[in-house]
Amino acid sequence: MSLTLPRLDKPITPAKPILVRTPPTGPGWLHEIKHDGYRIVASRQGDRVRLWSRAGRDWSAALPGIRDAVLALPVGELVIDGEAAAHGEDGRPHFHGLRSRRGRLSALLFAFDLLRLDGEDLRELPLLKRKAQLESLLRGASDRLRYVEHLEGDGPTIFAHACALGLEGIVSKRADAPYGARLAWLKVKNPGYSRKNFRRT
Repeated sequence: MSLTLPRLDKPITPAKPILVRTPPTGPGWLHEIKHDGYRIVASRQGDRVRLWSRAGRDWSAALPGIRDAVLALPVGELVIDGEAAAHGEDGRPHFHGLRSRRGRLSALLFAFDLLRLDGEDLRELPLLKRKAQLESLLRGASDRLRYVEHLEGDGPTIFAHACALGLEGIVSKRADAPYGARLAWLKVKNPGYSRKNFRRT
């Protein structure tokens, strides 16, 4: 599949993790903390940046800190998949914070995948290779762009730790899978985590 960006006024549909009750076990899986925010695909061509929500809303003007941080990266073209999040006083992601102007102005992008870089479509590469390029790209970048580290090990144990910390959950991903592969991303939500007045963007 190809991912061309002739126009930035058209949103890109991101891969969707499948909700499951228990995390996978065994080798070949990576586990990432699930940050509670708005799913954002950041697209850049030259000096133009668009921040698209999963539902196709353009958040570029509403999240200027993230937009400017993407623009400052030393590349000419890219597509990053991630989660925009605000933080509460306890330092944890606070979903409702993004509904306030103050929260949007201070929001971070937790970047977990790199789909395109300077004309090269990376989606067919294994996840680990895409993440390695993303980590290298974000090294020394603005603190508005946070690379999402992954853990290797027993999924249920990692999930239990995430729950103990009061986090939303984890997303488990096949390390060798291309972007968008069927059943390659599985999310598990902390049953003790809740947010009131939830509304999907």
